[in-house]
Amino acid sequence: MKEFLRPKNSRMWSATVGFSEEKFRQLLVLFSRAYEAEFGRSLSERIADSLQAVTFSSAESLLLFTLFSLKSGLTYDALGFVYELDGSNAKRNQALGLQVLKRTLHDAHLLPVRTFSTPEDLYDHFKSEAAVLLDGTEQRIQRPGDKEEQKAWYSGKKKPIR
Repeated sequence: MKEFLRPKNSRMWSATVGFSEEKFRQLLVLFSRAYEAEFGRSLSERIADSLQAVTFSSAESLLLFTLFSLKSGLTYDALGFVYELDGSNAKRNQALGLQVLKRTLHDAHLLPVRTFSTPEDLYDHFKSEAAVLLDGTEQRIQRPGDKEEQKAWYSGKKKPIR
C-alpha cells in the first residue's frame, strides 16, 4: 500500500490543509471516532475484512487527502494525478472523507446550521450575536411588469445559462 506525503513544516501544513499539525491531530481523533460511529468499526478493521485494494490505509491519510482536496480546489483528475489515482477514485475517496468529516463536525457540534424551519428558529440561533450580515448580492427577483420599474432592477448582465 502506497504511503502518501505528509506536510513537513508549519507553512506546509497551513498551505495544504489550512491549519497547524496540532489542530490536524486534534481533528484526527474526532475523525477516527466519527469513522467508527459511521461504519460500526475502524478503518483498519474494514480494510482487514475487505477483498478490494484500498487507497488510504489510515484515518490520518484519508483526512489529509480530504482536507487537501478541499483546500486545493483541484479537479478530480488533477487531484488523482497528485495522489496517483484515477479521477473517479479521487472522487469516491473525497466523498467518503467528506461523509466522515461531516459526521465529525456534527458530533462535535461544529457543523454550521444551513436551514431553519421558521423565522423564530433563525432568530433563536443568532440571538446572542451582536450583528448578522446577510449577503443578498445577485439574488433573483420576480421581473416587474411595468417597463419603467424593470429599469430599476436591470443589472446589465446576461441571462443565466440553463
